[in-house]
Amino acid sequence: MNLDDALIDLARRAGAAIMEVYAGEFEVQRKEDASPLTVADLRAHHIIVDGLRRMTPDLPIISEESEPAVFEVRRTWDRYWLVDPLDGTREFVNRNGDFTVNIALIDANRPALGVVGVPVREEVFFGDVTSGIAYKTTRDGRDALATRPVSQAQGLTVVASRSHGSGQLERYLDALRAAFGRVDLQSVGSSLKFCMLAEGLADFYPRLGPTSEWDTGAAQAVLTAAGGAVLRFDGSELAYNTKASLLNPDFFCVGDPSFPWAERLPPAEVRPD
Repeated sequence: MNLDDALIDLARRAGAAIMEVYAGEFEVQRKEDASPLTVADLRAHHIIVDGLRRMTPDLPIISEESEPAVFEVRRTWDRYWLVDPLDGTREFVNRNGDFTVNIALIDANRPALGVVGVPVREEVFFGDVTSGIAYKTTRDGRDALATRPVSQAQGLTVVASRSHGSGQLERYLDALRAAFGRVDLQSVGSSLKFCMLAEGLADFYPRLGPTSEWDTGAAQAVLTAAGGAVLRFDGSELAYNTKASLLNPDFFCVGDPSFPWAERLPPAEVRPD
């Protein structure tokens, strides 16, 4: 089994363990930052980390459910695995299905390879940035992924967080409507927002508010390989492991990087909070 298939299999096995917990009753704990934690997060973490250590014993791993190495150590890493065993635990707890398994290979501070498993749908999204190969596996096989061009006449299809809305986001969406005329808004949880752009089902995803690098790495690889981009509001690409904190800055995702976004987008801070 090659590395790509092994990663997809690992995401599927973690997803199966998550679904076993999802089918029954489970307790919800709270971390120091008040985010939820369940036994499903931990089971998926152990499956993925154990699997990656067997596959690539020399590569370090950062997972949401383990203490990361200090930056003085991490900054020396050229390549490492970045894992969110259960992205969208709030969605898992609310039983709406919008949760994923995220596994990314980071190379030179950029996502090079990523898989995003969707346990409820038994799907896995795959992206290899170097080769430009992106596809979705389903029960019936594999479907190639490709983003779509923006049509100004039809307006924008925008995806936004289901569980992390804010006043700043609402003001930004109002500014988008003013800039583009028509905005079709869809609320989606976890890294599925990136995947919708990669499938050509949406055009734009603004993220105003905290996320961690493990929330975005795998899905960024999928979207980039499918033809999209993940950018900071200064126009630079979202990068990884460049500072002590593992929190991302505000960013946005686009399906069509050739569109003149810099000319049309409102600034991240539309009005002060």
